[in-house]
Order: sequence, then structure tokens, then C-alpha cells
Amino acid sequence: MIANLEYYKVFYYVAKTGSLTRAAELLSISQPAVSQSIRLLEEQVGTRLFVRASRGVRLTAEGELLYSYTARGYEQMETGEQKLKQMLNLELGEVHIGASDMTLQFYLLPFLERFHEMYPSIKVIVTNAPTPQTLQNLLNGQIDFGVVSTPFAEESGIQAMPVRSIQDTFICGRRFTAYKNKTLDFSELNELPIIHLEKNTSSRSYMDDFLKSNGIVLQPEFELATSDMIVQFVLRNLGVGCVVRDFALPHLQSGKLFELRFNKMIPPREFCVVTAKKGPMSAAAKNLLAVISGIITEETTGKDIEYD
Repeated sequence: MIANLEYYKVFYYVAKTGSLTRAAELLSISQPAVSQSIRLLEEQVGTRLFVRASRGVRLTAEGELLYSYTARGYEQMETGEQKLKQMLNLELGEVHIGASDMTLQFYLLPFLERFHEMYPSIKVIVTNAPTPQTLQNLLNGQIDFGVVSTPFAEESGIQAMPVRSIQDTFICGRRFTAYKNKTLDFSELNELPIIHLEKNTSSRSYMDDFLKSNGIVLQPEFELATSDMIVQFVLRNLGVGCVVRDFALPHLQSGKLFELRFNKMIPPREFCVVTAKKGPMSAAAKNLLAVISGIITEETTGKDIEYD
């Protein structure tokens, strides 16, 4: 059986310094307490560990053997404690985030830049995935938190904080100038060549559900993997694209593209920061959320949404 670990701590310092007095000073205990710990350890292991020397004490052969193992273990513990302090002081560590291309590009990236400037030693790992997978990763403990877009299925154990509004829109180029100043009904989209995201995306599902509630089912001419690619197709006048406005904003501002207007608003959606209600979060993740929350309080009045 391993003796009292405190005895080994005393043994380590006596062996390291070669002095009972110096060990007592480093441990902030009395010299008799040091002597007693060594005596009790020797009784426990059944052999002498030190002999007196001209200046202090020196290890016996048995003591040398024990010290070779004790030193490695104790120094590893000291290193572990030092690394832990570095992690808590944000001099070391990592944070795992889940985000889609859209939430990363149009929300999270500036905060990551700011966080890296503040804590350059922290490793940031971003798992790029659509909203359903990000929520599952969060529940499985694979990420510290995620940034997702609504709507998403309510999950027990997850809380969400809205942080920014986003707007879906239909965009087109000069080929469709005749529609620029018209107010359309959604049914008129069936007469236009539509460029849409693939069906396995949350943005596509959202728009399909919204149009279906208005009696419209679109049959797109093009189905693409990314909104950036939709914008490129629209710039080449291949059709009318459905995207979140942010993707097309530079081209809308320059006048290369314009938005279709309808007699009914497309409801806005939101980016949300999602966290798990239970489970520990790393110090690095807490501080990144603090960086984000500092901006949230200045720019939005979003509040926690708890799913029961």
C-alpha cells in the first residue's frame, strides 16, 4: 500500500535539497515534523532512505531508487498544477465551437478575431456543420457552444440566446429589371427560374415551409450547395436566387443586383448562441462567451430562451 502522500512530498523535498532544515523551510513546517514524516515513510517501506552526511543528509541506494520514481511523479503533478493555472489564466487551453458557414461568416468571425487578439495562446477549434448537427454535437459534449440559425427543433437541455436578426430574400440581376419596381405575389415566383439551396439545408427548409403556408411549392431550376454560389449564378443572370440578404449585400449596395418586393413580408430569422444547460465549460469558452456577450448587451436586447 502507498504510504501517506504527504510523506512522499516531504521525502521529495529532503532528497532534492539534501537538508531537513531546507525542506522544512520550503514546506513551511517544522524540522521535527519533517524528521517524523521521513521516519514514518521508512517504517512504511521497510528500509532506510537517508543517512547523515557532513552537510545535511544523502540518499541510500534504496532511497535513490525510490526518489527516481517519486521525483518524476511529483514533478509531473507540479507541472499539471502549473498548466491548470495557465489554463485558468487563459495562457493555455482550447475552445470548441460549432457553427455553419453563414453564422461563422456573418456573426462569429469578428468575435474570434477579437478573442485571439486578447488571448493568443488559446486554441480555437471550429466544427463546421449545419444547425441540426451543431445541436447534436452540443448535446454530445463535443463542443462548448454553437452559433446556429433559426428555426431549429427544440431540444431538452439546450438554451438559446438570440444575437442577431437575418432576412431571407429573393435577388436578381439586369435580366429581370422589369420586376424591379413591382410588388409581386409569391405565386408569381412559379413563373421565374429559381436558384435555391439544396433540400438538406435549414435555410431551404425554412423557405419551403414558409411558401407552402402561402400555398406555393417551388420547383427550382438550379439547386446549389452554398449561398455564395447562388449569388454568382444570379450575377450571371441565370435566375432569381433565394439567399440570406448578407450574402448579396455588396452587390445590392452597388446596384448590380436588386431584391424582389412582395405583398407580404418574409418573416426574419435569427442567429442564436446555444449552450448546454448542464455540463462543465472550459475557462476559455466562458471568456469567449463573455467577449460575445459584451457586444450583445450593446447591440441587441436578446434574452435567453430555455427549452424544457
